[in-house]
Parts: sequence; C-alpha cells; structure tokens
Amino acid sequence: MAATGEELTPQGYIQHHLTNLSVGEGFWTWHIDSLFFSVGLGVLFLWLFRSVGKKATTGVPGKLQCFVEMIVEFVDSSVKETFHGRNPVIAPLALTIFVWVFMMNFMDMVPVDWIPELAMAAGIPYMKVVPTTDLNITFSLALGVFVMIIYYSIKVKGVSGFVKELTLQPFNHKAMIPVNLLLESVTLIAKPISLGLRLFGNLYAGELIFILIALMYGANMALSALGVTLQLGWLIFHIMVITLQAFIFMMLTIVYLSMAHEDH
Repeated sequence: MAATGEELTPQGYIQHHLTNLSVGEGFWTWHIDSLFFSVGLGVLFLWLFRSVGKKATTGVPGKLQCFVEMIVEFVDSSVKETFHGRNPVIAPLALTIFVWVFMMNFMDMVPVDWIPELAMAAGIPYMKVVPTTDLNITFSLALGVFVMIIYYSIKVKGVSGFVKELTLQPFNHKAMIPVNLLLESVTLIAKPISLGLRLFGNLYAGELIFILIALMYGANMALSALGVTLQLGWLIFHIMVITLQAFIFMMLTIVYLSMAHEDH
C-alpha cells in the first residue's frame, strides 16, 4: 500500500489509512478527500431526492419512491414530536442532516482497501473515504448548527432577550449574573463541541476497527478466516452505529433549535 510500492508495516498500514490527502499548511490545510466525498454525497442526495420528488406518483409507488417517502415521513414525525416552534426550515434541515450524515457514515461500509488502492493506481498517495472520520467535517457541521442556534435565539427573543437568557438563568438575581453567564456560556459552547466530537469519535473508532481487522488478512489461513468472520460481524453491528449516529445528530439539532425558539 505504500506509494513507493514497498510493503507497509502494521503501524504504517494504519497510519496510511488514517492520513488525509491534503494541500496547504497549518490552519489553511485542506483535506481534499474529505471535501470531495462530503460534497459529492451531498450533491448525490439532492439529485436523488429531487428526481424522486419530480417523478412521484399518487398511484402505487416504486421501491425507490417508497423508500424516500419512508425517510421523509420518519423525519417529519420526529420534527413534529420534538420541535415546538413554527419554522418551515426545520423539517428540510433535519432531513438533509439525517440523510447526508448517514451517507457519509455509510462510506465506512466500503472495504478499507478498495478506494485507497484505486487511488494509488491513479497516482494519488492517500485517500480517506469516510468524511465523518475527519474532525474538520464533523465540526463544520456542528458549527453550522451553532450559527443557526445563535441566529434563531436572537431572531425569536431579540438581542436583549438572548442576553437575559445568558445572564439571568438559572439564578434570577443581578448579583448572580457573572455565575449565570459562565454557566450558560459553557452550556452554549458545549452544544457544537459535543455534536462534532460524538460523531467523529464513533466513526473514527469504527473505521479503526475495520483497519485492524484488515491487518489479519494474508497472515495465515486461520487469521484470515477469523478476520472474515470478525469483519462480517462488525459490519452488521456498524450498520446500526452509522444509522444511530445520523439520527442522534439530527435529533440534537432539532432539540437545540427548538430551545432557541422558546421565548420565555
């Protein structure tokens, strides 16, 4: 797997699969592979759902239309049960987050060597294919949600209402303003951090386990057979993990935005 054609050590193999194709230096480093797959999957989601929507019929739906309708109804019911304000943006946002995050997570189902080896054959030394194993991607998503939380908090409550929420809760006394501001600021900032870290941590750990299992192939027949069994078992379990992480990210986004719409 090395770019020079040399055999990699186990440590080198793991490092190779966890290295992004990057350009730039320092703060301005761009992870080209993460951007390519995340943007590409986002475009695929928009094209697929738009094409299904344009071809939707009132009669007996096809399998793809039925599948899309099930997802839309599931997200719509989740929003209705969780979001207590009135905002036409929330349901489409929740649908986009759930499907897009799931699709990025689903790249973890692709065998770890397939795309990197194809990339190396094309002269590309590194290719990390799961965007949500990149902290930059998960924090970018979380930061977008954080901006919406601030925006709707100010829009619904006004600047003065938002400031009062930060300074007069949970202790409604002027003497406790510094304490309230500290507590509420930490709570507010913890929302995007927890969103980004939770998604990144679970997917990064899952990808690392796939890589460790892949190291068992080629050692001997017994380890290779064990590796096949372990990979199949982890693949089945990981389907639940990637779906659950997409659902949690969507639900927390809805909850946070519902709290931003509450005008006390």
